[in-house]
Amino acid sequence: MPDTLAEMAVDVLTTADGREKTAKSRAHASRWFAARDAGQRLPVGRAAAPLRPARPEAPALLDPRDVPRRRPGSPEGRIALLHAVAHIELNAVDLHWDIIPRFAHIEMPPGFYDDWVKAADEESKHFNLMCDCLEAAGSFYGALPAHAGMWRAAEDTVDDLAGRLAVVPMVLEARGLDVTPGMIEVFRKAGAKEAVAALETIYAEEVGHVTYGSKWFHYLCGAGGIDPTPEFQRLVRHYFKGALKPPFNEEKRAEAGLAPDFYWPLAHQSGSARNR
Repeated sequence: MPDTLAEMAVDVLTTADGREKTAKSRAHASRWFAARDAGQRLPVGRAAAPLRPARPEAPALLDPRDVPRRRPGSPEGRIALLHAVAHIELNAVDLHWDIIPRFAHIEMPPGFYDDWVKAADEESKHFNLMCDCLEAAGSFYGALPAHAGMWRAAEDTVDDLAGRLAVVPMVLEARGLDVTPGMIEVFRKAGAKEAVAALETIYAEEVGHVTYGSKWFHYLCGAGGIDPTPEFQRLVRHYFKGALKPPFNEEKRAEAGLAPDFYWPLAHQSGSARNR
């Protein structure tokens, strides 16, 4: 059994099967918080994270331009949408665990680790909710091809914690706040109550993940005496090629600590945005 939080993270990152990966993720999170509740603190430690996490043989990973488009009004289209969300959630599990060993050399307060372990635990739950919905619809995760570019944000920010926070929770996960209400409506119109309930859970909890990104980004900027708004915009321009794509869910973004003056200037750049 791993002795440190960083070793727990690597254990998750090096597990390929999605259900097994998320079971380990939830077990490690439970162990971390049980220790915290008992007034103890497991060591963060150090461990070598892989550049890319282990992945199952399926789904096939394609260039985003090659992933087939399906209309969400059809049963096949709704399955494809659930599959895409499952893929996003599995990548999010790895992204949130990766931030721990990847940047363990940077001294951060205990709450930093609490937040990302909680986020990883919730993303694990989200992946399993999506898998349950897929299986109820007669499909499964891996039945369709998926987006190959999901891990690019991690590779691009492999040595930049502020950049990781800016791009992953504050851009990619914030994008989830923009698009999830529309997805919920698709499944509500189809009478898919299980999918609606699952997506509503994801929507509510993703606000917290964006909040964690904003909180710790502001912490780093404050520690370095840096103005967070232009620094966020600088990092997003550097690591995220293209414009951010409106419409924005300004209410939920504000709830998560993202003011409009952070992201609206980035929407006016030329080029196409990469969606989460």
